[in-house]
Amino acid sequence: MQHKKYTSTIVLASSLVVAAPCYAADTSDVERAGDIIALTIPAIAYGSTYHMNDKQGRQQFYQSFAANLAVTYALKSTVDKERPDSSDNDSFPSGHTSIAFQGASFIHKRYGLEYSIPAYVGASFVGYSRVQADKHDVADVLAGAALGVASSVYLTKSYNDQLIVTTNLAPDYYGLSVHYQF
Repeated sequence: MQHKKYTSTIVLASSLVVAAPCYAADTSDVERAGDIIALTIPAIAYGSTYHMNDKQGRQQFYQSFAANLAVTYALKSTVDKERPDSSDNDSFPSGHTSIAFQGASFIHKRYGLEYSIPAYVGASFVGYSRVQADKHDVADVLAGAALGVASSVYLTKSYNDQLIVTTNLAPDYYGLSVHYQF
């Protein structure tokens, strides 16, 4: 029953993102899709911690997400780079891309590459959509992707991490074996 509850929460949250009129009327379909995917990937990553009943993972997601946002927006305010469309000076790094890649790399680091491939494809599309919309150049998007990945790589541990310590006792040998499985 818990599984259905969390699945419906994720579906509902995704529906709200899709239905939210948070974009301008002159926004292209590619930009709109990128905006939606940028929010959906971290929402799915966060929702996966509930699906897996992974309280430790949830805490790691909070830390990774917050660190990513803090660094991304600190850089935006200090670098002061004009957007390609000249709309403002918040171009570097791409916040949409950093958020999308943070979610994708969280899934990768916590639950495995096989689960994160669709998220990485989506995050790459987000970066593409930001360049297509003339909101960022490629350097902004690459920096955003690197920040997103770094925040999860450094602040997330694999769900299956195991430290195994065993003793080796023999008539002529005593030892301790330490094995870290990730």
